[in-house]
Amino acid sequence: MAKERTIYVCSECGSETPNWAGKCPACGSWNTLKELKITAGRTKNRQVSSSDPEIRPKRIADLSLAEELRFMTGIPELDRVLGGGAVNGSLNLIGGAPGIGKSTLLLQMCGAVASNSVVLYITGEESERQIRLRADRLHVSGDQLYVFAETDLDRIVTAIETVSPDIVIIDSIQTASDNSVQSTPGSMTQIRECTMRIMRLTKEKGLTVFLIGHITKDGTIAGPKILEHMVDCVLYFEGEQDTSFRILRAVKNRYGSTNEIGVFEMEANGLRCVDNPSEMLLSGRPEHASGTCVTCVMEGTRPILAEIQALVTANPRNNASRRSNGIDYNRSAMLLAVLEKRGGLPVANCDTYINVVGGLYLEEPAADLATMLSLASSYLDRPVGDDLAAIGEIGLSGELRQVSALNQRLSEIARLGFKRCMIPAGGRERAEQIPGLQLIPVKNVRQAISVVLGKGERQVEKSPHQV
Repeated sequence: MAKERTIYVCSECGSETPNWAGKCPACGSWNTLKELKITAGRTKNRQVSSSDPEIRPKRIADLSLAEELRFMTGIPELDRVLGGGAVNGSLNLIGGAPGIGKSTLLLQMCGAVASNSVVLYITGEESERQIRLRADRLHVSGDQLYVFAETDLDRIVTAIETVSPDIVIIDSIQTASDNSVQSTPGSMTQIRECTMRIMRLTKEKGLTVFLIGHITKDGTIAGPKILEHMVDCVLYFEGEQDTSFRILRAVKNRYGSTNEIGVFEMEANGLRCVDNPSEMLLSGRPEHASGTCVTCVMEGTRPILAEIQALVTANPRNNASRRSNGIDYNRSAMLLAVLEKRGGLPVANCDTYINVVGGLYLEEPAADLATMLSLASSYLDRPVGDDLAAIGEIGLSGELRQVSALNQRLSEIARLGFKRCMIPAGGRERAEQIPGLQLIPVKNVRQAISVVLGKGERQVEKSPHQV
């Protein structure tokens, strides 16, 4: 007779432990161990013959080097993030906040590929009539597009075998339930078992499956961490609710790079691909304003220009506040310390606010110099110039370090009409001369502030914040 045992799974790292604890013994996270019941029965060991050809290991030299078969989804930005298109036989997971546009994106993809492929859209959150109304609004149609409203996994598998589709959309995996699992839909046990069955079905039949996943308050996909380990590709749909721009980012991709991003704009008729994200992110930039500087970061193979804004204000209460949006908080705190120690600007008792326009999150250290210049510009209340961009990593000694793909960044900066670009002095020799773009090589933070804002390297002048 089958026996039921209880284990505890960490939602952060996926490790298992037989006993509950407040702190995960593997990753050290607090309050992440969730109860998981497993039904295990005693079965006899199956006798397997050593002559069975299916279990013979193969030499790595005998394995085929044929590339995986891909197909275009009809949405260029989605193809870019997937690594050049979706792969046949892949299991993909898309997560994002409610209302961000996950279902809209996949329904638009269904309309684009339904002319050449059989698509089955399985919905567990909406009725078939609601899907039809949204499809009419998005102008999505196709004779090979099927819709099935169901949450029972057995019926879902039967529908897949009946239709024999090429592409399957499941919206969402949290609503699916397996009757053989004694747990409520959306629980860790159900999500784990349902995803495992779908994964086996995907590999056996060579389907391309897209799963939509809910996210928690922390911004991670709900369910056990093993859910992300089972799938081939994990995409996150990001964006602010009060803005129309959306960013699709890959955090795992077995068939391509995880550095690419796709940029979309939400319109009345659905999501529109933004072919030129740099121009979009710089639209509405104020002229002759202090506390703003433009940098160029690499998102995979694509250079993107981003505007970094800073606001530095005096705080007479001697309890300075630090806020950053779009840049790591610890990184911004380090840059403020370097600005005071190496740049000669007393910002320790000032409130500082840093923001990256457009909802973009900058992880690359190449944005350090632009962040530093925007802080110094706001403190001194002097604009850096509308025609200037800055690229460079800053060290704790105030020195500027070289960045990768410098010439590609410079070409993008010149294409958008900037006339000057500040770069690390060490990268001047390998930088190509681009017509119409003046390069300003600098060695350290003091020199950069002196060249752009006119503050002498040895002079500590009175600023608007000093009494």
